Amino acid sequence: MKKSELIAAVAAKGGYSKKDAEKALDAVVNTITDALANGEKISIVGFGSFEVRERAAKESINPATKQPIHVPAKKVPAFKAGKALKEAVDK
Repeated sequence: MKKSELIAAVAAKGGYSKKDAEKALDAVVNTITDALANGEKISIVGFGSFEVRERAAKESINPATKQPIHVPAKKVPAFKAGKALKEAVDK
């Protein structure tokens, strides 16, 4: 499902205009992004939680040249599905 399809589905289910649904979706995505950028964890009961995880630095191999390369440590976003979401998907 693409963003435009998600906006249309939210508008249809909620009885909103597509413009209002797009504003709401953008607000939610921007709020989650800002919170993760600040190192916060977001929990939505029944849906799941978003958090920032640290990846350690490592040595890897460039597949094109077969030369070793250093991959620096970095922070990555992570999502863990909640119980209700897992059950809904497993039906």
